[in-house]
Amino acid sequence: MKIKGLIVALIAGLIAILMVGYGVGVYFVNFALKRGNDTDPLAPPVACLNIHDKNRTIPAQAKYKNEEWTAISADGRHLAATHYIPANPGRRWAILVHGYGRDQRFTGDYAEVYLEQGYQVLTPDLCASGKSDGQYITMGVKEGEEIAIWANKIKAQYPDAQIVLHGVSMGAATVLMAAARDDITGIAAVIEDCGYTSAYEMFSNQLGVIFDLPEYPIMPCVDVVSGLKTGVKISDAAPIKVIDRIKAPVLFIHGADDKLIPPDMMDRLYDSCRSKKQKFLIEGAGHGDSMSTDSETYWKNIFDFLSAI
Repeated sequence: MKIKGLIVALIAGLIAILMVGYGVGVYFVNFALKRGNDTDPLAPPVACLNIHDKNRTIPAQAKYKNEEWTAISADGRHLAATHYIPANPGRRWAILVHGYGRDQRFTGDYAEVYLEQGYQVLTPDLCASGKSDGQYITMGVKEGEEIAIWANKIKAQYPDAQIVLHGVSMGAATVLMAAARDDITGIAAVIEDCGYTSAYEMFSNQLGVIFDLPEYPIMPCVDVVSGLKTGVKISDAAPIKVIDRIKAPVLFIHGADDKLIPPDMMDRLYDSCRSKKQKFLIEGAGHGDSMSTDSETYWKNIFDFLSAI
C-alpha cells in the first residue's frame, strides 16, 4: 500500500508540474504570438508594446498605381497583399516583407525606392497581420510558406519575373526561410535586414530583458505550447537551420547598435550561408533602423549588390 500511495503521489506531482508548465507556456505564447485583445481583434501581440520602437510610425504609402491581390495559404487562410506598378514595369520585382507585429503598411517607404528604380512591388500582410487571416504569428514558418505562394503567383502571371525578397527583422527571417524552400520559384536575390538566427534564441534573450527570467524551464514550455497552439514550434522558426539550402545571392544588413537582435546573429547567418553573399553594418543604427539612419549607404549597397548578379 505504501508503494501504491507513493506511485499515486508521484503521478499527481507529475500532473501538477505538467499543468503548471502548460499554463506558463500558454501565457507566454499568447503574450508573444497571439493577435487581438478585448477591444481590438486585430491588435498585435502584447509583447509588441515592449519591443516596438515607439517612434516608428506608419510611413506614407507609395503613390503608384496599385491593385489588391489575394491568395489562400496551405492551411486555408485568406492572404492579402498589394501589387504596386511603376510607370514602365519590367521583369524586376521586389516582395517586401514586414516585421513582427507590423503589417504591409510599414513597408511603404521601402516600396517607394524600389518603384523609383522600376521594380514592380508586392507588399504582403503576413500570417495574423493586417488583412491576412490567422490568430497566431509563427515567426517565419507559415510566413515563409506564404512568401513562396506569392512568389509562385508572380511567376505564374509573369513568367519572366526576377524576384528580390527583402525583409526586415522577422521579415528578414521570413525571406531566408522562404528562399530555402524547394517549392519557391523566380528568386533572383535575398535582402536580409536585421534577422535572427532563431526565434527561440531571440525570445530566450528577451525573457531576461523584459521579465528578468531564465530560459529554463520557461522556453521549453513555450516551445511545446506554441506547437499545440499554432501548428509549429518556436524552435522551428530558425533560419540558421536552413540557410545553407539557399541558392540565390544573399545580402546581409544589420544596425551596429541593434540591442534586440545583436549583430553577431548576422555574422552567424552569413557564415552558414553557402550562396553568393555580402554583408555590411550601418553605424549608429538600432533594430530595424538601418534604412532610416543612413538611407544613402543602405540603398547604394543594395542596388550595387543587385546590379552585380
